[in-house]
Amino acid sequence: MKILAIIPARSGSKGIPNKNIVDLGGKPLIAWTIQAARACKMVDKVVVSTDDPKIAEISNKYGAEVPFIRPSHLAGDRAASIDVDLHAIDWLEKNEGYFSDFLVHLQPTSPFRTAKDISNAILLLKKKKADSIISLCAVSEHPNWMKCVNKEGKITDFLKNGIKYENRQELPNLYRLNGAIYLVKTDLFKEKRDWYFEKTYAYIMSQESSVDIDEPFDLEIARLLISKEHLK
Repeated sequence: MKILAIIPARSGSKGIPNKNIVDLGGKPLIAWTIQAARACKMVDKVVVSTDDPKIAEISNKYGAEVPFIRPSHLAGDRAASIDVDLHAIDWLEKNEGYFSDFLVHLQPTSPFRTAKDISNAILLLKKKKADSIISLCAVSEHPNWMKCVNKEGKITDFLKNGIKYENRQELPNLYRLNGAIYLVKTDLFKEKRDWYFEKTYAYIMSQESSVDIDEPFDLEIARLLISKEHLK
């Protein structure tokens, strides 16, 4: 069984300049994901899809393959991750004769997703005979306690279910996508252009391992966790 890991890393970033290669714990942000993917024994090939020669150089240094430079029409902030992955799959099939059974999409902005997380997601896929596995974590702000503010400044409930929860322990368990792992059958992904199918299962991760670096505040949180040795 061949599992292809694709790490998408374009050059442009509005929130944090050069985000994918910004320093985190003494190494570029993307290095955390490359090293996790390469340390997962079940991953057959680790490819970085980028439009930036500098990112390509750094990715090669940390052991990822960068067999192509991503075309400009897939490098903008509106480029869909599905199209980026399909381009990489198609390029590898046509130029290297490489065909994978499964694809695992690993965003470089999730540095604390580990090789063990990737392995566990793959094992879950095998156990469930799943079409895809997607990582989630518990929500930190529950929608049952969220409010709306109208034009007059009045507060109204976001959810109109009429159910009141006085204690956090009473709230139903809810989860959010954390962006760390998207694992899917390659043929199904190519055919349907989607991650979600009848047999899509959740891989649950902790809040700490689900840090997603999008804005400067997220980066500071990640650096704080490292400095406090919350994460080895």
